[in-house]
Amino acid sequence: FSCEWAAAHFRFHQPHSDLAYALEAGKVGTRVILMAVQAHIITYLLFARDTEYTHLERLCRIGQQEQGQALAVALAETLWAAGGGSRAIVCLITAAVTVMPPGGFRADTFTERIRLFEFSEKGAAQEFISDHINCFKCEGSHGVILFLYSLLFSRTLQR
Repeated sequence: FSCEWAAAHFRFHQPHSDLAYALEAGKVGTRVILMAVQAHIITYLLFARDTEYTHLERLCRIGQQEQGQALAVALAETLWAAGGGSRAIVCLITAAVTVMPPGGFRADTFTERIRLFEFSEKGAAQEFISDHINCFKCEGSHGVILFLYSLLFSRTLQR
């Protein structure tokens, strides 16, 4: 992965602003992934939450906690759909290297530390992602790459 991909994570605009619902997207290849997740975020914020605000106000009046919850729901929904509605795999980084690459492959100090968590219930996957949301949205977390790996494993390499 390039430096831009390695640095990419899910980052919202300022809470309680006109763009509080929107993910910040740079000019790198990660934009496609961010926009796919953005669609799920907007759907959740407009139609799944019960609030007295109008549709536009619903999007602009969200705080940091609501941003994290919307991101967790969007990631879980996307992974669940990728898993055919029967499973989701969430990839996180562990502290230590867990697997050494076989001969002919170069270690990147990232892929070797990935740990897979499998869920057979969408609610459990969403709760797990919510508990570990900083692994996707904090600077230096490789959040977009982790989500991409999670998508691939949820969908399975055969599919």
